[in-house]
Amino acid sequence: MKIWTEKYRPSKFGEVFGQRDIVKKVKALAENGNMPHLLFSGPAGIGKTTLALVIAKEMFGENWKGNFLETNASDERGIDVIRNKIKDFARTKSVSTEFPKIIYLDECDSLTREAQQALRRTMETYAGSARFILSCNFSSKLIDPIQSRCAVFRFKPLDKEEITSVIDNIAEKEGLKISNDTKNALFDVCDGDVRRVINTLQSCAVLNKDIGPETIYEVSNFARPKEIDVVIKMALNRDFEKSRNKLLDIMLTNGLSGLDIIKQLQAEIIKLDVEGKTKLEMIKLCGEAEFRLVEGSDEFIQLEALLASFGLLQ
Repeated sequence: MKIWTEKYRPSKFGEVFGQRDIVKKVKALAENGNMPHLLFSGPAGIGKTTLALVIAKEMFGENWKGNFLETNASDERGIDVIRNKIKDFARTKSVSTEFPKIIYLDECDSLTREAQQALRRTMETYAGSARFILSCNFSSKLIDPIQSRCAVFRFKPLDKEEITSVIDNIAEKEGLKISNDTKNALFDVCDGDVRRVINTLQSCAVLNKDIGPETIYEVSNFARPKEIDVVIKMALNRDFEKSRNKLLDIMLTNGLSGLDIIKQLQAEIIKLDVEGKTKLEMIKLCGEAEFRLVEGSDEFIQLEALLASFGLLQ
């Protein structure tokens, strides 16, 4: 039984969801055959690896595996990988095609500084026989010489319409019943991450082919937005104990961490019908609590302090 993220991974440019402008430009480069080094930057799960694989399949056809090297810098981040594995692959000509080979380096912002310097030199030396496609979450972590050698494409999370297209496509092929409320819940949970959408759908489909919003929240360990909204309104009304108990119940029931809760609180604060200044102060307080949690503070104390601060605003 195939995992759905692989089963429904696009293999042609026309099948790629979202990133229309990027796909259009990359397709033109691939068809021209003289593609420069590319840098794909953006959050996880939005199609960077998929597009790199599509480029290889479109350029090399059935022989794409022999002309495509994929490495992940999160596993192999040292200078030896650049000097040995990548250099050995790059120095030989491609098999049964005139196009240069493609080396796809995923999570390249995890490379050490020394490895990035070695990569820069390798990209320069073997440009005739290999082209690099670099993928990262934050392009600012790459040294400037690497960025200047690449055509940079900045990916963005998919919008609601594009996520809906992905859901409809899978639902039709897998015989799933999905309402508009369920689609909205999926979008809230996954926040533009296609990989997470597909994984969530597969997990829910095992339980029931008729998928409702409650199933999405349960599988994703995501608090229902209405419950978070109730907590915030209780805190604003200075009903501290009820607000605190409700929040702890949500955390324990859904198995959420303090950081997860703060992200959901912040998302619901944006939708609140309160005075603008109050909303700004609440978001500022969320930022301060999040910083303290990252630094290692006790999450229950910080969340209680956050709710108490909301009550003092009114």
